Amino acid sequence: MMFNTGSSLLDAVVLAVVSAEKDGTYGYKITQDVRTVLDVSESSLYPVLRRLQTGGLLETYDKECNGRNRRYYKTTDSGAQELKSYKQDWTAYVQKINTILGE
Repeated sequence: MMFNTGSSLLDAVVLAVVSAEKDGTYGYKITQDVRTVLDVSESSLYPVLRRLQTGGLLETYDKECNGRNRRYYKTTDSGAQELKSYKQDWTAYVQKINTILGE
């Protein structure tokens, strides 16, 4: 069974994936890492990355890879704070759901 993925959950997962890499990570790798936990298309993740960047939660830089520039995403201090908040909210949410489901 699949549960609906809201934008907040997707934002939290993307921030977690990006923050796991000290020097940041690039779009394709982010997509692959997110797909290990959520069923999302690559085309739906790039708008999320842009939204998080516009919101000041991610920053970007370009780095050459095999003769081409690759865009890297890195969590800002604000992004790290937002991720911390998402983690707290998620823990509280899971506890409430587990209570209802009898876990």
